[in-house]
Amino acid sequence: MSPDYRRGLHDLGDGCHAWLLPDGSWGWSNSGLITGSGTSLLVDTLFDLALTAEMLEGFRPVTDAHPLGTLVNTHSDGDHVFGNQLVAERGVEIVSSRAAADLMTQDQVDALAAVKRLDGPVGEFTRHIFGPFDFDGIVATGPDRTFEGEETLDVGGREVRLVQVGPAHTPGDTLVHVPDARLLFAGDILFVGGTPVVWAGPTSRWIAACERILDMDVVTIVPGHGPVTDKRGVEPVRAYLQFVQDEAVKRFEDGLDVEQAVASIDLGRFAGLPEHGRLAQNVLNVYQELDASVPRPDRLDVLGRIAALEGFTPTAPRGVA
Repeated sequence: MSPDYRRGLHDLGDGCHAWLLPDGSWGWSNSGLITGSGTSLLVDTLFDLALTAEMLEGFRPVTDAHPLGTLVNTHSDGDHVFGNQLVAERGVEIVSSRAAADLMTQDQVDALAAVKRLDGPVGEFTRHIFGPFDFDGIVATGPDRTFEGEETLDVGGREVRLVQVGPAHTPGDTLVHVPDARLLFAGDILFVGGTPVVWAGPTSRWIAACERILDMDVVTIVPGHGPVTDKRGVEPVRAYLQFVQDEAVKRFEDGLDVEQAVASIDLGRFAGLPEHGRLAQNVLNVYQELDASVPRPDRLDVLGRIAALEGFTPTAPRGVA
């Protein structure tokens, strides 16, 4: 793994770059840039307009010579798409999987902005994790072109392969592979140094996506969150997901409900990972795969469960001891 985990532009060699946002926790995601002859492809935007504008300005030493021609969104989460409008204004073609495109809606933007204004523990937790981000003025901007399965793009004579591996983290996860550079932009299939969260699943498909990466001819991997890595960064993610799946299945078969299962799991070597409370959603996802009648709470409820598991304590109102 790269020891150089600083905010901003990173030259990965072979005409490829990353834009990293430490510390890789909620909302602090990575983007990438792939250059070809006289053009370039951007991998993902960021969580708000200010962050995306900063990134686009930071890429200018590269894009002045290789103007942006294409943007690929690896999936639909806001921290990878909410800056799309700034790229679309430049006439850049946006590409994503069809499953990801279906979720890039204005409702997604407005719902997240509304959660930050909520009273109570969930609102406070949301402000705690998303406080630095400004969702005002964001206009949901989806792709101009979609694909399913696999797609090959020509970036100034350079081959870039898009491989849909979702549903996994989200319904439409896509890997962006640059074969001649032996480089991969993994999106949120990889959380390096943090806890994965299985919003869509099934978990088995995410494990399979990790195994697919391990089988690819790549030496440099840019995760959706965390520092640049290589294949050594894949194994901990795969191992965590396998551990959660195995432990959740055991408890399901023993007749425990979701809350009992979550409470009884000792994370062991994974306990020190940031965002460990995401276990609440990850176990729930396994139970939902095993039994379709298991309730599917909305993300507000899930955020509350995550906050509780992490011991988040809301600030008491003024005047309350």
